[in-house]
Amino acid sequence: MIWLFWAALLVIAVWLIWIYNGLVALRHQIENAWKQIDVQLKRRYDLIPNLVETVKGYMQHEQDTLQKVIDARSRAMASTGVKENAEAQTALTQSLGQIFALMENYPDLKANQNVLRLQEELTTTENQIAFARQYYNDLVMRYNMKQEVFPSNVIAGFFRFQPSEFFSVPEAERAVPRVSLKLSLLF
Repeated sequence: MIWLFWAALLVIAVWLIWIYNGLVALRHQIENAWKQIDVQLKRRYDLIPNLVETVKGYMQHEQDTLQKVIDARSRAMASTGVKENAEAQTALTQSLGQIFALMENYPDLKANQNVLRLQEELTTTENQIAFARQYYNDLVMRYNMKQEVFPSNVIAGFFRFQPSEFFSVPEAERAVPRVSLKLSLLF
């Protein structure tokens, strides 16, 4: 009978260790996923000055837009925390989008091989950032959910595990753009 007690105690101990180690592993995976986002963001930060320098000569009348990109890059590089970083990255993405939209007005610029290469590299990097963010958010969801479901919530609470923050799009970005198809008639 004493053997059953010790066997049950051993099974419970192994089970508690397994849950604890699972929470620790998820926490480290989240940290790693965040670092992977940092790697992609560093690549993005390195490409932006090259793009700005390349288009600067063509876009003499667009210096304000170029300065906005440089300022947004600086704010993004200085951001800390998930929420602040998400907001800064959104602003940077928008300012880069403005440059790409303005480039349509410059045929010589659109044909420049350096600009095309930088644009392709930035596009690839943006896609990699999006995938890295998605992976990070998937891990955060698993980690936070594991902290909320029974019985792992008991262990998470006892060892003071804290929920992680999702990398979310700011509220302004969620708004659906309005498109007006009204035709104005001139009389």
